[in-house]
Amino acid sequence: MTVKRVKNQLVQLVVGVSVSFGAVMANAAIQPPEMDNTAYVLMDYNTGEILAQKNANQPLPPASLTKMMTSYIIEQRLSSGDLSEDEQVLMSENAWCRGSSSQSCMYVPVNQTASVIDMLRGIIIQSGNDASKAMAEYIAGSEASFAILMNEQAEKLGMDNTHFVNATGMPDEGHEASALDLAKLARAIIKNSGDYYDIYAEKEFTYNGITQGNRNALLATDSTVDGLKTGHTNAAGYCLVASSDRNDMRLISVIMGTKSPQARADQSRELLNWGFGHFTTVTKAPAGQFVSKLPVWFGEADEIELVTGDTLQVLTSKTQKNKITTVVDIPESIEAPLKKGQQVGKMMAVIDGKAIASVPIVATNDIEQSGFISRMWQHVVRWAQNLF
Repeated sequence: MTVKRVKNQLVQLVVGVSVSFGAVMANAAIQPPEMDNTAYVLMDYNTGEILAQKNANQPLPPASLTKMMTSYIIEQRLSSGDLSEDEQVLMSENAWCRGSSSQSCMYVPVNQTASVIDMLRGIIIQSGNDASKAMAEYIAGSEASFAILMNEQAEKLGMDNTHFVNATGMPDEGHEASALDLAKLARAIIKNSGDYYDIYAEKEFTYNGITQGNRNALLATDSTVDGLKTGHTNAAGYCLVASSDRNDMRLISVIMGTKSPQARADQSRELLNWGFGHFTTVTKAPAGQFVSKLPVWFGEADEIELVTGDTLQVLTSKTQKNKITTVVDIPESIEAPLKKGQQVGKMMAVIDGKAIASVPIVATNDIEQSGFISRMWQHVVRWAQNLF
């Protein structure tokens, strides 16, 4: 690791501290896979970077991938305490499946209730339209009002090419989502849903004496896959959002518009394997790693210890992982007062003179200003030093 005080040359060298991984990927010249589908995305969970894509921003019918937003809203309300797992939710006549076999159902009897946690499993595992509608009505009063909440949440997540009209994903005019947006939603679910994310890996669920298997075929064939959701309508084709965690690296794949359940599973598997085969996550410094001691002016202490404020991780192609160096950008000195955790610089991961990732360098403790006389004396000393 190279420790640098602030110098113009360094700033010019790594002028793009937030340079995206896309620059590194372009240099790697890795060709993404070709697939017979309408759209796909492969996202690195940790950074949110897109490793491969096809028609990523095209709004498309999302079918039951819609239910990821329905379940996400439920999970957030459970986590905040606005809902409890054992609350009983009525299956209205409007939400009831009427014994239909033409759509995915949890099969809660009409005018009977099921707990919120059972409804959540019915949505995620069984892809129940009835459970989705019942929860929408319970939370917002109607499915249309719930769709407003869905769109508000989509806006917060930066899902710019998505608009929800219902809670199920059944064909509806104006109901659409892009592959990139669905990857963003999957990332939010993994990050924010806590223990409820484990439900996405459950292989079956039994309710009302009816056992239904999770339609995500990858759960049965790949132990590293732990979610998320399938979808299908005639308009959408066969779709799958999946996530796999291997060797401290998690990838999210979105496949839309394939021709069969087998195709969506095969293409998801191929896309994930391609990503793990070509890319890796390299940890260059853990959070809290000692960086340097820095002189402090006008403080009750003469110096401060500096550490990394976060883990410096780099997503890169496997061919470039050994080219990564680190550069530390900190001032020559700093003035009190200082607060613990205050950022005073940054550590950057660099490849070929370009910064591809950075984390803050922070103070390890508070330092208050010294007394008036002490500060005046230090001003004299500093003035004298600047003469030479």
